[in-house]
Amino acid sequence: MLAAEQLRVRAAVRAFVLSAINVMNLGDDDDLFESGLANSLFAIQLMTFIEKSFGIEVGVDDLDIENFKSLNATTAFVMSKRAQLRSDAS
Repeated sequence: MLAAEQLRVRAAVRAFVLSAINVMNLGDDDDLFESGLANSLFAIQLMTFIEKSFGIEVGVDDLDIENFKSLNATTAFVMSKRAQLRSDAS
């Protein structure tokens, strides 16, 4: 179940990134910021997308480029926050 959820999250993040950035090939671990594909404005847009799409809050403590630098990093961040929400609800 978690693997399927992870695939859905990654697909949604990929679709958002590709809609915002003109790039032909994007690997799951490609660093969006180091490569120059994304900037700080995109980071804000990505965080807003994450909050709205996945029902999680990106807090001040989460504002680390490592959480958002690639598709895999962003997916891991979302999965971690969702697991935390499930845990808090229990």
